[in-house]
Amino acid sequence: MKTLLKSLISDTNPLRLSYHRMKARIAAVRFGSPAKKLRVIGVTGTDGKTTTVAMISHILHAAGKKVGASSSAFLEKNGQRRPNATQKTSLPPFALQRFLRELANDGCEFAVLEASSHGLVQGRLIGITPEIAVITNTSMEHLDYHGSMDAYVAAKSLLFRSMRGNGTKILNRDDGSFEMMSMIPTAVTLTFGNSDTADMIVQHPHADASGSKAMLSYERREYPLELSIPGTFNLQNAAAAILAARAAGVPIEQSIAALKTFHGAPGRMEKIDEGQAFSVYIDFTVTPVAYEKTLSSIRESLAPGKKLLVLTGSCGDRMHEKRPLVGKICGEKADVVVVTNEDPYTEDPEKIINEVFAGIPQDLPVFDPSSHQQPPHLAFAVRISDRLDAIKFLLRHAQPGDAILFAGKGGDVTMMTAHGQIPWDEAAIVRQELKNLGATR
Repeated sequence: MKTLLKSLISDTNPLRLSYHRMKARIAAVRFGSPAKKLRVIGVTGTDGKTTTVAMISHILHAAGKKVGASSSAFLEKNGQRRPNATQKTSLPPFALQRFLRELANDGCEFAVLEASSHGLVQGRLIGITPEIAVITNTSMEHLDYHGSMDAYVAAKSLLFRSMRGNGTKILNRDDGSFEMMSMIPTAVTLTFGNSDTADMIVQHPHADASGSKAMLSYERREYPLELSIPGTFNLQNAAAAILAARAAGVPIEQSIAALKTFHGAPGRMEKIDEGQAFSVYIDFTVTPVAYEKTLSSIRESLAPGKKLLVLTGSCGDRMHEKRPLVGKICGEKADVVVVTNEDPYTEDPEKIINEVFAGIPQDLPVFDPSSHQQPPHLAFAVRISDRLDAIKFLLRHAQPGDAILFAGKGGDVTMMTAHGQIPWDEAAIVRQELKNLGATR
């Protein structure tokens, strides 16, 4: 009956949304409205949310604050992380309120919460009023649910509207969401970005395989920022986190010092090193914009003549229109593209692979792994349905100095299939395969 009702009532039908919001209200009451005892920092956006949540939590913990954090990749309390097995960006209401009650009972002062557009529309954060709210950026994502970019950005804006005119909102001055978000009343507005009109300007960004750095300009002072994680986009995430921490009472210099010891969030540009002669990264790259940024950043870190290899795919049951875009970007930015299974949910995995593969530029040679021939030396694309086989293929074909990006799964610990969740820890799998590879070389 439940399945039948879901098929008859759309995701955004008022009846269905009312049901979700009712659950959120009941959950808040059931656990005694724990958010009232916490200073809540909310983080939304398309890309960079998890890393920004992790950065804010790291800064506050380094400053001696008792802090908990919830993200799609992990749950954290006072520096101790555990996986988020739900893989939900915004936890379901009862799980979220239970977690907040745990933080409140343990004397935490802060809760840093990642907020998805789905979760905001469904009211999963009902009963939670952020003191500080951050948006990292917006790009095309979840349009199958929201219908348009305007509706998607409006969904993101619900985080700031929940502040009820109080607190501090932190906005990306260069993002298309800025105009809408800036009009939402709050006590304080702070901005970050590359443009001179931002409050915190990220200047001279640079990244290589060892990390990234920039000069931050804020209130006529300059601050050198150094991160041990690669990707110039992470400098923007850091600027957002530093402003959030400043709004929470942590001086900028202290935040910058803390970020020197920040080693990333699980599955977010996570570097896997088992002594191999090439670089390996695990990342939750899923949107076309994220692929563009991540692949470009890794490409910039490579020595001349070295190859970039990428494992890609797409999630099932959503966002069909982005699949050929992902294939196109991978084919243009990487030398070797392997399209494989990701999280098919109830959709046919082969259909998803075909739709991603359809976007790969026609001038990129296609290799058939069943041919028992050697693949082209420089660049090619290949489809390998089994994700483990695809991982093994890329690891075998990487040469010294090359770089591999395993995209799409990030820090997930399960894979969503038509038969339910199955265990899948990509970082652990890649580490084991690297060890196996080392034993055979």
